[in-house]
Order: sequence, then C-alpha cells, then structure tokens
Amino acid sequence: MNPVIMPPIVDDQATVLREIVSSRRALLGSARINKGMKSIAILSGKGGVGKSSLAVNLGLAMADMGLRVTILDADLGLANVDILFGVMPKFNIGHVLRGDKELTDIVYKVGDMLSIIPGGAGIRELSDIDDQRQAWIINRLSSLENETDILILDTCAGLHKNVLSFAIASDLTLLLTTPEPTAIRDSYGVLKSLFQMSGSAVNASIVVNMVANEREAVIAGERIITTAERFLNVKIPYFGCVVWDTAMRDAVKRRRPLLLHDGNCISAPYFRELAHKIAEFREGSGARTP
Repeated sequence: MNPVIMPPIVDDQATVLREIVSSRRALLGSARINKGMKSIAILSGKGGVGKSSLAVNLGLAMADMGLRVTILDADLGLANVDILFGVMPKFNIGHVLRGDKELTDIVYKVGDMLSIIPGGAGIRELSDIDDQRQAWIINRLSSLENETDILILDTCAGLHKNVLSFAIASDLTLLLTTPEPTAIRDSYGVLKSLFQMSGSAVNASIVVNMVANEREAVIAGERIITTAERFLNVKIPYFGCVVWDTAMRDAVKRRRPLLLHDGNCISAPYFRELAHKIAEFREGSGARTP
C-alpha cells in the first residue's frame, strides 16, 4: 500500500504556531533537562491514543531492566498517571509551583526502581502555567539526577505550548499515534509545530499504538514520515509499535498497569522492546538519533 500524503496543517494552526514561536523561542533556549539522566517526552496529536499507558508500561519495563525511572505526569491540569497505578499521592506539582514543596519532596515511589511525580487533575492554574514557571520546572528536573536514570514526561495531547516546551527540553521525543486518519493528521500537526519552534533541534521518533499487527503500524508510521520529509524536509525514524490487546482495557479498568496486570499478554513484549530501544539510546553516545 502506498503512503497517503497529507497536506500541511491548516492556516489557523499555523497562526497559533507563529504566535507561540515569537513569544517563547528565547525562553526555551535556556530551559533544558540536565544531561546526567536521559529524558523521554511522549507526545500525541490527540487524546485517547494511549500516552499515559505507554509512559507507565515503559517505566515498568525499564525498571525491570534495573534502570531507575521517574515518570513526570506533565499533563499538568488533567493528570492521570496516579490513576493508572491505583495510588493517591498526597502532593503534586501544584504544591511545588506554590512554593509549599520542593520537587524532590513530591516524588512518589510505586516500586523499588520506579517513581512518579504527580500532576494535578482539574487544577486550572497548572494547565495554564506561564512561560517563566514552566522553564523553572524544566530546569528543576535536574534535581532528580542522582536518583534517576530515565525521566519520562507524559504530556497532554495537542499543540499546547507546554507540550512543545517539554519536548524541546528532552533528549528524545516519542510521537505517539494510532492508525486512525485523524490521529495521524494531528500527529503531523504536532510534529510540524515542534520542528518549527525548535529550529529542528529536536530528536523525534514515531510510535504507533493500538494496531492489529506490525504491518499496520509501519504503514501508519510511513504516512507521517513521508509527509514530514516532503513538507518539512526532515527524516523522522520509526521507533516501534504496540499491538492492541483487550488486556489493556481491562488493566485500565482495574487501575493497574498492563505489565503488572498481565505480563504475558500480546501487548507486553512490545512495551519491553520499546524499553530496550530506549535503554540502548541511553547507553549510546548521546547523539540526536536513537
């Protein structure tokens, strides 16, 4: 099947992008996550494609490999990583922004090698944090360096300015999509925004979730890859996929991560394969290509 070429994103999206770029580029240049640990940002063009599930299960898989992992719920106003783990932390990132706690004070351990930094669900002040406060959060993440090998940032969906900032500050960005045409198009929109804001100084790869088989994933990934090469003149690698399994839905209902709910299900090896690729990226030279 030949890849379907998508047109560039529409004018209103481009207008929003120009406004974001003009107001934030200088600030973003100074906001970086410390290189002593590898940071992985997970993005998507639309909601419901499984970002939080990917973050949680990647974290578990890498923790099983002996890596110290921290997951930051960077969907600051609509956080749900704690729900997927079935826990109720007392503190969240809102307490840090208000000056009540240090970032290290709100780290919540969910395993010997795995911790989370909770966001805040339904807290408007978190979803609308200004540029200065987000840059401060990003720079404060370096305080986790002594306790963390891999930092995973589970961002919100879409073109929100905070999403792009977290991605640009990270070592590797995984752009998650499903095979649905709307998800593919929205993912390309995020990718275009990301590269135009960063001046191509970003390391992004494609992950396709909820596929029937690996061939379907490759076809979906190629649609984004081909479009990005044609319209953006950038080559985005395909990182991998996760095949859909009903166990994933059951795990969410039970508020238990898939790898803990059913580590032998169809989807489980795909999370572990992605985790191994990230581990290889961490052990590499630090180049911008995994």
